Amino acid sequence: MTLDFLARIGQPLREFTENVGLATRAFFTILKASGGLWRRPRLVTEQIHFIGNYSLIIIAVSGLFVGMVLGLQGYYTLNKYGSEQALGLLVALSLTRELGPVVTALLFAGRAGTSLTAEIGLMKAGEQLSAMEMMAVNPVERVLAPRFWAGVIAMPILASIFSAVGVLGGYLVGVKLIGVDEGSFWSQMQGGVDIWKDIANGVVKSLVFGVAVTFVALYQGYQAQPTPDDVARATTRTVVISSLAVWWLDFMLTALMFNK
Repeated sequence: MTLDFLARIGQPLREFTENVGLATRAFFTILKASGGLWRRPRLVTEQIHFIGNYSLIIIAVSGLFVGMVLGLQGYYTLNKYGSEQALGLLVALSLTRELGPVVTALLFAGRAGTSLTAEIGLMKAGEQLSAMEMMAVNPVERVLAPRFWAGVIAMPILASIFSAVGVLGGYLVGVKLIGVDEGSFWSQMQGGVDIWKDIANGVVKSLVFGVAVTFVALYQGYQAQPTPDDVARATTRTVVISSLAVWWLDFMLTALMFNK
């Protein structure tokens, strides 16, 4: 009885440890294979266009509405304390510190992450990766590494666009719709947002999220079995694991960055 109980506990623990080891080895394999990319930058720029440009619309529209909601809710909250002139500061800090990187990463996982997983999984199912190996082409260097770095580069850009459009949405609701003083809106924002403590920390967050989400998407696609059912399950795992990783990393980074 005791042995059966230990076996039931040990089996998932062993599988988890094995998966962590495989993922760690895959991560360093991608980094090792990235050295030759800078001699062929077009591989990365093409993937930046595929990953970033095709995610731009949903990022921008989501940022606009998130900023509008922040402007509306922030005004009602600040108005209770007679501080509605600080609405611009509230919107800007909420977006640059937290909502910009986090929401962008979650949207990125749902749009670009699933696309990357499905693409790699279908290439594996169609034996395209095996064909590359037969032609002495390293699939990690030719397929995985460009997509990895494209995701890492695209994420901060998309997060910056999200935050900028969100500030515009807060301005439209707070100033144009509700009637907050325009000068106070911008001056409070300019005086309260620090480029290093707030904006730079948000960029660091988005870089870390870009590494995590892109790697999870590529790893799930590369490790998927070459069947339609398993590729579909891999895309689902990409969204679930990426979302959990983003929330966990967000907590850790916030605790490290804003603990003073």
